[in-house]
Amino acid sequence: MDATFVTSPQDIVRPNWTYFTFFSESRDGGGVAVPVVETLALSLIFVVSLLGNICAITLLARKKRLVSANCFVLNLFCADLLFISTIPCILATRWSGAWVLGDFCCHILFYVMSLSGCVTISSLAAVSLERMVCIMRLHQASSCDVKVVAGGLLSIWGFSALTTVPLCVFFRVTTQPANGKDFQICTLIWPTVESEIIWDIAFVILDFLIPGLSIIIGYSKIYQITKETRRNLTASMAHVESQELLVSQKDYKLFRTLMVLMFSFFVMWSPIVITVLLIAVRNFKKDFTISSTLFFWIMTFTFANSALNPILYNVSDVRHKWWQVLCCRLSNKESDSSDATTRRNDHEQPDLSIVGK
Repeated sequence: MDATFVTSPQDIVRPNWTYFTFFSESRDGGGVAVPVVETLALSLIFVVSLLGNICAITLLARKKRLVSANCFVLNLFCADLLFISTIPCILATRWSGAWVLGDFCCHILFYVMSLSGCVTISSLAAVSLERMVCIMRLHQASSCDVKVVAGGLLSIWGFSALTTVPLCVFFRVTTQPANGKDFQICTLIWPTVESEIIWDIAFVILDFLIPGLSIIIGYSKIYQITKETRRNLTASMAHVESQELLVSQKDYKLFRTLMVLMFSFFVMWSPIVITVLLIAVRNFKKDFTISSTLFFWIMTFTFANSALNPILYNVSDVRHKWWQVLCCRLSNKESDSSDATTRRNDHEQPDLSIVGK
C-alpha cells in the first residue's frame, strides 16, 4: 500500500516534526517475544471481558422488571463490548509494527475507543443521578420509564459521539522515518497546536471531570441519605420491623456496588487521560518522549476495566448466578424460581426512600 502523505498547517510549520506513533512501533527485527507477551495479555482481557459482559447483559435481560438504573448499567456493559472490539486491530498493529489497516480503520479506531469511554462514564453518571432523584423524591423504584430511558441513552451516545468527532477527523495515516527507513503510522494530526490544546482541555472537562463530579455529588448525597435513614431506623427499632432494616442494608449494598464501579473506572481510566495530556506536552518540549510500548501497556490497563466491570457488578449484585449463565446450567425450573424470587423481592423490598419516610 502506498504511503499517504498529509499536508497540514502543522506540517508546514514543522516539516521535520516527529508524530506520536500510538500503537505503531518500528522494532527493526527485534524478535517475537514482545508481541507474544502483548498478545497474551490483551487476549486474556478480551476473553474475560467478552464472557463477563455477555453474562452480565444476559442476567439483566432475564429480569422481568427492569428499572431505569438497570437500563443504564446495561448500557455500560454494551459500551465495554464496543471498547474491546478494537483489540484485534491493536494486536495486528503491534505485530506488524507499521500501520497496515488502511485509512478507514485509522479514522475509526481511536474514535470508537474514546466513544466507549465517554459512554461508560456517562452511564455511571446517569445511574447516580437516577438513584439520587429517586431517593430525594421518596418514591419506590418502578419499571423503567421508556421515554426517560430512551432519551437518556440517546443523549449519552449523542453527546459522546459529538465530543469525540475530532478524533475521527484528525487521525490519519502518514509516513515517518525510523531506524533509517520510512514506515506508516496512524497518528493524530491537528491543523494547529492551539486546536489540539483546546480540544484536549475541553474533552477532559466535558467527558471526564464533569461526569465524574456529578457521580461524586450524586453518591455523596445518596450516602448521606442512606446513613441518616439507617440511623433513624436504629433509633426507632421499637416501632420498625426488623425486615425494614434488612431492606435498608440491601439498598446500601447496591449503592456500594455502584460506587465500586465508579472508583474502578477513575483508577483505570485516569492514566490514559493523563497520557493524552502528556502527548500534547510534546508540542512544547521536543525532547519529551513517550514510547509506544508504554502507551500500549497503559491502554492495556484501561482495557482491563472492561473485564473488571461485569465481575464487580455480578459478584456484588447477583453473586454466583453469572457462573450458571456461563456454564449454561440454568434450567427452566431455576429460572422460574429466580423470577418468582425477584417478583417477591420487588414486592417486599421498597426503595430506600420508602424506608426513610
